Amino acid sequence: MENRLCRICVELAGYNAQDIDLIRLRHLGGPEARANSGAKMKIDFDTNVFPLFHPQSVDDLKDPCPVFDGRLWHVFGSSGTVTTETWRILHATAPDLYGPWTEHEAIELPINGTGVAAPGVIHEIGVFHMFIQTEFMKSGGRCEHAVSNDGFHWVVLSPAILAIPDTEEDGIYDPHPAVIGGKRYLVYSAMPKFNRVPQPDIYLARSQSDSWFGPWKRIGKILDHAEVPHHNTREDPDYEWGIEGAQLVELPDGRVLLNATCFLPNGLRGNRQRVFFAIADEVAGPYVSIGPVLEPGQPGENGHSTVMIEGSQLSLFYQSRVAATDHRWRYGLARCDIALFSKVA
Repeated sequence: MENRLCRICVELAGYNAQDIDLIRLRHLGGPEARANSGAKMKIDFDTNVFPLFHPQSVDDLKDPCPVFDGRLWHVFGSSGTVTTETWRILHATAPDLYGPWTEHEAIELPINGTGVAAPGVIHEIGVFHMFIQTEFMKSGGRCEHAVSNDGFHWVVLSPAILAIPDTEEDGIYDPHPAVIGGKRYLVYSAMPKFNRVPQPDIYLARSQSDSWFGPWKRIGKILDHAEVPHHNTREDPDYEWGIEGAQLVELPDGRVLLNATCFLPNGLRGNRQRVFFAIADEVAGPYVSIGPVLEPGQPGENGHSTVMIEGSQLSLFYQSRVAATDHRWRYGLARCDIALFSKVA
């Protein structure tokens, strides 16, 4: 315990009081603070429309991030094909979340990387802020930051976060911005070096300027493989992938909902990816998973999604591939009553 405390004291150097409180919650809490029951909760979605639309010229649509600019809905995401893992930045617009959706020319950014995709976008005071990965299947990578006044024309700024070689954040990807308690955060996946496939967990960083321009202070890991009982373990001989596609949203009662993607510990590949929710009292956790929340309804799977809360409704804009889409990824939209989450202790 003494060595552990000394290590944490070193890690706390340079952090402010709020950061220290967040880190203590993760590292110094007793067993009850780290507990994750993995309690299952049935989510009854009132509506579930899938697929919302079919792409014009690509095989797959992934990683959706819908954003409302006060007049029009935009969805940013990844368009391309899983066959070669070749991706471009999707941009489509619609007057309503249900469409009709109009696809525009893919967004071209002067960013280098083999996996420039999965944009996390937020619109604030007339400006779109996009945080986007550069890699996801190998070490390294950056969380790049770009801004736009209209969603069509973008300027790339300095990177928000860089991978840290030979650490648990040797590779980073899937950044998503969030405002929790009036503070600005980035949640993202990070992973150590790997031999077979990436094994990412979920990490958090907070803006030190209370703006989207940073600088960003790493808070650390907020959700680990071992805390998600419905996720494949690192030791599984048929291990598929880690936890990814995370997003944070503040619930009306002040708690924090984590929306992310897990991979079930059993079943055939191509049928194991699921959207799951977890809830915490504080942004840094500990998070208690309420389990996978959406079943495909036929052979297939679902994953990387964005949650939006509007009034009494929670909207889940997700990706899924099923037999009916020839196992090509498409977008879907499901809605439920936000009051359901008041039942989760």
